Amino acid sequence: MHPYRTHTCGELRQTDAGKTARLSGWIHRKRDHGNLLFIDIRDHFGLTQCVIETNSPSFKAAEAARLESVATVTGQVVSRSPETQNTQMPTGDVELVITDFILESEADVLPIQVNSDQEFPEETRLSYRFLDLRREKMHRNIVLRSEIIASIRRHMTQQGFLEIQTPILTSSSPEGARDFLVPSRLHPGKFYALPQAPQQFKQLLMVAGFDKYFQIAPCFRDEDARADRSPGEFYQLDFEMAFATQDDVFKAIEPVLHAVFTKFSKDKSISDYPFVRIPYKEAMLRYGSDKPDLRNPLMISDVSSVFEGSDFGIFSKAVAAGSVVRAIQGKEAAKKPRSFFDKLNKWAQSEGAPGLGYIIFSDEGAKGPIARFLSEERLATLRQETGCETGDAVFFVCGPEKQAAPLAGLARTRIAEELDCIEKNSFQFCWIVDFPMFEKDEQTDKIEFSHNPFSMPQGGLNALETQNPLEIKAYQYDIVCNGIELSSGAIRNHLPQIMYKAFEIAGYSHDIVESEFGGMLNAFKFGAPPHGGCAPGIDRIVMLLADEPNLREVVAFPMNQKAEDLLMQAPNSVSDQQLKELSIRVHLPPETETGF
Repeated sequence: MHPYRTHTCGELRQTDAGKTARLSGWIHRKRDHGNLLFIDIRDHFGLTQCVIETNSPSFKAAEAARLESVATVTGQVVSRSPETQNTQMPTGDVELVITDFILESEADVLPIQVNSDQEFPEETRLSYRFLDLRREKMHRNIVLRSEIIASIRRHMTQQGFLEIQTPILTSSSPEGARDFLVPSRLHPGKFYALPQAPQQFKQLLMVAGFDKYFQIAPCFRDEDARADRSPGEFYQLDFEMAFATQDDVFKAIEPVLHAVFTKFSKDKSISDYPFVRIPYKEAMLRYGSDKPDLRNPLMISDVSSVFEGSDFGIFSKAVAAGSVVRAIQGKEAAKKPRSFFDKLNKWAQSEGAPGLGYIIFSDEGAKGPIARFLSEERLATLRQETGCETGDAVFFVCGPEKQAAPLAGLARTRIAEELDCIEKNSFQFCWIVDFPMFEKDEQTDKIEFSHNPFSMPQGGLNALETQNPLEIKAYQYDIVCNGIELSSGAIRNHLPQIMYKAFEIAGYSHDIVESEFGGMLNAFKFGAPPHGGCAPGIDRIVMLLADEPNLREVVAFPMNQKAEDLLMQAPNSVSDQQLKELSIRVHLPPETETGF
């Protein structure tokens, strides 16, 4: 007999009754029933109820063992009586009568209860992550993550993509987030950088003649934590295709995402592909966001013309000064009490707005603080523009377009939540396309890249030379699911002359482009195919499918919001000898009242 187990703790069934079995695992729960002690033994595969009698030579050892100690038990498998069977457990029809109990490893007093759903502070959970991961939900999430990644790999390889690993130590890049820098011992004073993404390498693979590349790529960015992004590092399904159009990229990834979400979505409905495509400008107008949640049926309309020259002076003067008025539908909101509208008004004020004006369309006509300032003709136009019917309400946001659009988007979400009209059991995908190539920095008044500097402008070199930069669109796209951006992607700029010109518009000289992107530029000068790709975030995909609100629930060993690994005590100081080897001297900032 194997020294540790003949079966796993999730394996025994009625057909095993009468057999002698050996199990090893953690003591999950104990129940003292007088002359019997019940012990649930748990391993990665499941849980089995075991029982030991008080007259057994091993009883005292079993009785003394703490929860989460590791034990090996041997005994006979017996059928449980019908009234004691547990239909919630795969092994619930049988139990193991212990004849031999061996304590393999004694556990200390637990800082976290593993056998319950009790909430614990994040600091405690991350400091004892190995215990946190033993808990059923967390263990299930990490298994789910592994299965999702395996499924993605299968679908990508079936489409002819090659999995190729790209370097982790590379050079620093001036665009994007802050780099994590790694000092070089062999080259004093010089640094490697951890890749923010395999962007340049995957493009070089296309230049090298590989047709379809992918990898589950680690990416490193020195940025603050968010609920949908771990600080420091994250993983993405990075892929690139040669001789590919935007449509080709969409056709490659849509069936992969659809298949993975269908398999792991717990019976939720999934958008059929091809997924909806929404131009960026339309997304900002109709949804107030370039990450729209299509489960929300409420829409936003531009109703500036309704208020232009109207008797409602606040809006009419603002429109005359260049502001816009955005209207958000409130389906069947007319039935709500006054407190509903007051609550939304207070919410808008908490977001920095003066309030959230509204008009109610009831059987008696238009009501509300704004309605009396609009003529019947203007009210009719408002209803036509917003699609509001009797029984609905419409809410207003007024201000400069760049501020009004996102506030209207937030209001759309908040109103839908209050109306409880967001579809519950579905994953709704869409593509956001036609992003602007450039934007103007309002502080410096300079033109800069709005999305991805390596994208191909629509219209190519001719567009860069003849059009207003702020009107040029790029072959850039994001894929969004339920209001969460899964990925950005683009058809790449593979022609040096277009790359020089695009960077020139953004304020980069020829010399800077050569210095910072010389490797890729040099490759392009030796024949580069048109190519493009995308990189859906693995962590975000798993977060959605696990129905978790935070990425730390689907990452095995995440950092906290301060980018600290509480388990391994990273980051940490290093010895003077290590610094000397790297030719580095540490210069700490002056101490303040709040620390360093």
